[in-house]
Amino acid sequence: MSGGVDSSVAAALMVDAGHDVEGATLKLWGGPSDSGCCSVADVDDARRVAQQLGIPHHVFNMTDDFAAAVVGPYVAAHAAGRTPNPCIECNRHIKFDRLLHRATRLGFDALATGHHARVDGARLLRGADPLKDQSYVLSMLGQDQLARVLLPVGPMTKDAVRAHAVRLGLRTAAKPDSQDVCFIHGAEGRQGFLERRLPLHPAEVVDQSGTTVGSVDAVELVTVGQRRGMGHGTDGRRRYVVAVDVPARRVVVGGPEAAVVDAVTLDPATVTWVADPLPPGGRAIAQVSAHGRPAACTVDPGPVVRFDVPQRPVAPGQTVALYDPADPDAVLGAGIAA
Repeated sequence: MSGGVDSSVAAALMVDAGHDVEGATLKLWGGPSDSGCCSVADVDDARRVAQQLGIPHHVFNMTDDFAAAVVGPYVAAHAAGRTPNPCIECNRHIKFDRLLHRATRLGFDALATGHHARVDGARLLRGADPLKDQSYVLSMLGQDQLARVLLPVGPMTKDAVRAHAVRLGLRTAAKPDSQDVCFIHGAEGRQGFLERRLPLHPAEVVDQSGTTVGSVDAVELVTVGQRRGMGHGTDGRRRYVVAVDVPARRVVVGGPEAAVVDAVTLDPATVTWVADPLPPGGRAIAQVSAHGRPAACTVDPGPVVRFDVPQRPVAPGQTVALYDPADPDAVLGAGIAA
């Protein structure tokens, strides 16, 4: 129970279904937070909802695990010029690993969360609300986790979730959704958070011929595919980031034609499958961000995801989720762009 409306309603639905339910809130971040899932107020909201539902409530301190598995790698990725996805790593290492193991040790049969996705037997499916679907951030789950995970709000739209919370009189019914990275306070932003943890370096911006066309204040904050702050070329067209070289303090930019790729290579060590791996040359639908446009592709050995139609570049460190062309709601697996 994060203190938001989705997990509040998930708990209520489990109670309504007759399950023996207890609520658990994770204390993950010891620093300031205002994003809606790590603050003291969120813990209080979760506790109060549990009281309304008549269920026990626990707070599990996992700050050390969170720092080691999520925050540390987030900082290290930026230092290396990569673009991490901390929400996916939190799901991978904390919620559906550490928390799930603790629930099992405590004798619980399942872990229910408020994610907008669905579990249908051995399959992980998109949530019913396309605007709130969170299957992308759960795309690393496998059969071991799915056998013990319940996603009760997955078949509901967000409006239906809020309406149910209103009917029950839950204090979180009108609470806004959490935004951005939970451990970064809005007052300092990503730059403020990172510059207190690693040195940020200015860098030159060059075009693909090597000609200097500008500069950036912090190369560690630049993402492949980015266009904001890159200006326009002499032809008036917007520039896009093609490559980020942190050691050389250099950002390479190009025009719109350079901001598309035919393929992306995944780090083999990060590839996971919901069930059976795709065979070499298997067909899939790739999604490279939480609400990105799905793109038909072939997955070749490597693994290399080859797009049928060129796509915007996938920044190293970003997750590529793969869906089933025969059932575009069904997740096949995922991997991180090398």
